[in-house]
Amino acid sequence: MFKVKIVAALLIVALFGTIHLVAPEFLPEVCALLARGDIVETANYIASYGSLAVVFSFLLTLFVNAIGFPPAIIFSTANTLIFGIVPGIVLSVVAETVGVTISFQLLRFFFRDSARKIIAKSQKLSSIDKYSSKNGFKVMLIARMVPYIPSGILNAAGALSSLSLRDYFLASLVGKFPSTSIEAIIGHDAILHEEGYWRIVISVILAIVLIVWAWKFGDKH
Repeated sequence: MFKVKIVAALLIVALFGTIHLVAPEFLPEVCALLARGDIVETANYIASYGSLAVVFSFLLTLFVNAIGFPPAIIFSTANTLIFGIVPGIVLSVVAETVGVTISFQLLRFFFRDSARKIIAKSQKLSSIDKYSSKNGFKVMLIARMVPYIPSGILNAAGALSSLSLRDYFLASLVGKFPSTSIEAIIGHDAILHEEGYWRIVISVILAIVLIVWAWKFGDKH
């Protein structure tokens, strides 16, 4: 398994190396953009890709959520500025969910075995691990609903626990809807100097419906 992990790590490095060889200016440009964290600049940069802006934004939002930096609000807000409130939020939620799921899989692949050995040595950690297996869906759902919680922390917590991939994905998808919606709408209205309180109210109502359904799903499964 160790050799497989080494090969996987080398493949990831090779992927970035290939991107750099094909477009030497791309990675430094994107890294500089991410470091500045300017929402309007990010929106203009994404929009500069024209007809491919949706695809590029999806991949960029996915990547940022996979690595857990910088805050996703930059990209969810930028998406609403470019594509509109509803399309921007839908794009952001889907891309963010795919991104955190990829992060979950990679972290679990590389570190879960080591975590399992450590957990096995502690009765307290073993109890927490068992709890995550039975109730992890609800815990992750609640955590994802809270705006501004760093995605990387939740990615790591989920990956190192016994939470199933299905429960993690569904909890992230449903939980991200209210948090992403609120973050994006507040950012959108602040930049454009608008007051769309009704949008937040509608988002909260829809979020409650989704959460109730997801909670019942968790009870059944």
